[in-house]
Amino acid sequence: MEVIFSAAMGELASRSISFLVGRYLKQRTAATTKEERLHSLQRLLLRLHVVVEEADDRLITNQAMLHQLSILRQEMYRGYYTLDMFNCRAHEDDRTKDYSFAPSKFNPAKRVCFCSGNSEGAAQAELLEQVHGSMQNTIEDVSEFIIFLNSYPRLHRQPYNMYLLLDKCMFGRQTEMELVMNFLLQAETALGAADHLAVMPIVGPRKVGKSTLVEHVRNDERVRNHFSQFLFFNGDVLKDASVETLRDGGRIKHQNRGMGGGRTLIIIELLLDIEEPVWKRLYSAAKSCITSGSKMIIVSRSDKIASLGTTEPLRLQFLTQEAYWYFFKVRSFGSTRAEDHPKLASMAMEMANLTSGSFMSANIISGILKPNFNPHFWSMVLAALRNLNKTNMSVYGDRFTLPWQMVEPTYLRRVNKNSSECVVLFLDYETCSAETGPEALGMMSAQDLLFGSVRLRGKFKVHAWTSHLPPHYSYIVQCEVQRPHRMVTSNKRFQKS
Repeated sequence: MEVIFSAAMGELASRSISFLVGRYLKQRTAATTKEERLHSLQRLLLRLHVVVEEADDRLITNQAMLHQLSILRQEMYRGYYTLDMFNCRAHEDDRTKDYSFAPSKFNPAKRVCFCSGNSEGAAQAELLEQVHGSMQNTIEDVSEFIIFLNSYPRLHRQPYNMYLLLDKCMFGRQTEMELVMNFLLQAETALGAADHLAVMPIVGPRKVGKSTLVEHVRNDERVRNHFSQFLFFNGDVLKDASVETLRDGGRIKHQNRGMGGGRTLIIIELLLDIEEPVWKRLYSAAKSCITSGSKMIIVSRSDKIASLGTTEPLRLQFLTQEAYWYFFKVRSFGSTRAEDHPKLASMAMEMANLTSGSFMSANIISGILKPNFNPHFWSMVLAALRNLNKTNMSVYGDRFTLPWQMVEPTYLRRVNKNSSECVVLFLDYETCSAETGPEALGMMSAQDLLFGSVRLRGKFKVHAWTSHLPPHYSYIVQCEVQRPHRMVTSNKRFQKS
């Protein structure tokens, strides 16, 4: 009996050891494969980045090429996001994260739920394999694109690091920029050119960047040389829609009598849509009083204006999660490699999540982070953003998922302040030019609002940020100090309305 028992125990021990050794070797092999895949992904990203930067330095006019470049750019953002996500996972200090704020079909976080146990490792391995395979296919298919790319002329500009280039261009809108540029610079056909006014509608949701895109286009030297003047109108002045309105009711934003052949660029910004009779009168009046070759851009949140165009409407969407993270990272780290500071990169990735894809929030937060490049300060900013989300989720619930899309105010508690008071931010911001900037008016900065020691009273204005794009508008946010009981009252009022 003892012999049988000993043999059974020996067999059990042998199988247990074999199982443990096999599991260890399997995990080690998986870890090695993961490291190899990450290094390979990094090499593929470098190759793709070279192609995208080369394409960005070319004057591409073909719409199919621009579409392919947009796909390459999104694939590059996706690769960097995945790489950074894996690097940050090793340095997140037991913090629970959920990177899932943007409606991106490439959003890795929607495919990966970072749960505990073996399922997490399997999901991560599947994600990495998927992104790596997609990147390989993209690189293999890019050879023809490179051949065609060489036929386009170079743009005359100095080479920039990406963080400097972002100060010169509108991030994530390169394809849209070129589509608008091609429309504006395209010569009219000889047939019917005399009585034809080309119109491009630009449609998109609130705060997606429609006005900023138009502003950036009109500051391009090619456009400024092509038109003699720019006329800007908003919906309020177009009710009469007469020749006199077009002649006297608009703001002249550019005038160059020596160039442009007398051509006029009319820019109309509407809050929603325009009544059909008013539009017909406006279009007829515009054709009768401007030179052949003039163009019109009409901007609105309403998709109804798409039918007013003589060309395909341009529909702007918010950035994907991957593209937004790339923008946030570059703005926050500048010329410093985020890979060399994994702890800061991990905090930055969570901050990008908490800012919910907002361009203004990214510029405000990165403007605070970049001059204060140390983990302690960044952790305080992260804590402030977490507190802001927690406070407003308690007031608004799930409606606070996209705060910059809300019309209700946002509640903010200042850092290191024991007072129970909250600062109310009214997000319908206003702008001012450089001549009447916030510095001249002595306004408080966003950093002073968060970390300053000055006691706040009543209503006041805060300089949120100054755009790095011409004409460098400063964005001003209205604020008010409130007690907690007023937050509850305000919430009930908004819920009833």
